[in-house]
Amino acid sequence: MGTVFGVTRRAAVLGGAAVGAAAWSGGASAQDYPAQDLRLICAFPPGSGADVIVRYYSERLRPIVGRQVLVENRAGAGGNIAAEYSARAKPDGYTVYVHSGSALAGNMSLFKKPPVDVAKAFQVIATINRQPFMLVVDTKKPWKTVAELTAHLKEKGDKASYASAAPTGTVMGEMYKVISGVKALEVNYKNAVDSLNDMTTDVVDYGMHDPVFSLAQAREGRLRILAVSTGKRLDANPQLPTRDEAGVKGMDITGWWSAQVPAATPRPVVDQLAKWFNQVTASEETRKFLNSFGGDPMIETPEQGQARLVKDVEAWKEYVRVAKIEPQG
Repeated sequence: MGTVFGVTRRAAVLGGAAVGAAAWSGGASAQDYPAQDLRLICAFPPGSGADVIVRYYSERLRPIVGRQVLVENRAGAGGNIAAEYSARAKPDGYTVYVHSGSALAGNMSLFKKPPVDVAKAFQVIATINRQPFMLVVDTKKPWKTVAELTAHLKEKGDKASYASAAPTGTVMGEMYKVISGVKALEVNYKNAVDSLNDMTTDVVDYGMHDPVFSLAQAREGRLRILAVSTGKRLDANPQLPTRDEAGVKGMDITGWWSAQVPAATPRPVVDQLAKWFNQVTASEETRKFLNSFGGDPMIETPEQGQARLVKDVEAWKEYVRVAKIEPQG
């Protein structure tokens, strides 16, 4: 019989059921939920790529839930502020953290003292998409391929630099350096938008950014996408080469988004939230929306999403080791 965090699957299921039953025995019932408005927590500022995704779900959940679904931005510390706030919220289903599950897992290795143990503090209720990060350059630059960029960076030596604004961008950037043998200083920004001026005025040579920002700037003709971080091309943008195809072998970082609640949230609430989120994700409108931002829809059960989070926590330990990243204090 398999185990989950050191206990049998049967014990885990029975224990979860007992917790849920106890939580709902204080006079409330599953039928009463939701009795108030919901809050979706976003780890980045208004106008950021993350904020666009969170607000999209907020707007489409409202008519399904029958309540207001508000967005609360709690930016800073690479998502740790929002993660701690969400994990310590009352486990009643009214506070939902919508964020990159891969970044949530990554912070466990990118920080010496992460504020919460995410695999224990959260229960994933629904996965949303899978998406790549992207290597981008100023369209005024002559580099059309990663090989051309790499040659330029090697000529520039330790005077080269790159922009990042998220944990996945940092790992992607540092692994590119290790694999390609370039020396570039990372310049970390609060969000990707803040890096745009520096990227288009020769302050930094290239960027490792999320697909929402990257594709938007590519459509405006400001940035050129040279490669994506995934091992396989995604349906959303099949024309974009993977890092392997671009010559940076041995790296596959697939980002994914999810919605999660405090781990003690009763199972009936988890199931109801999962149903609502999956209803939004399964729509053709959402497929087009996620595709437009570089991602493919991904619907998994709460159990599958939680297993993915646990697996990524372990995977990021290796990413950080290979990329030789020193965890932040």
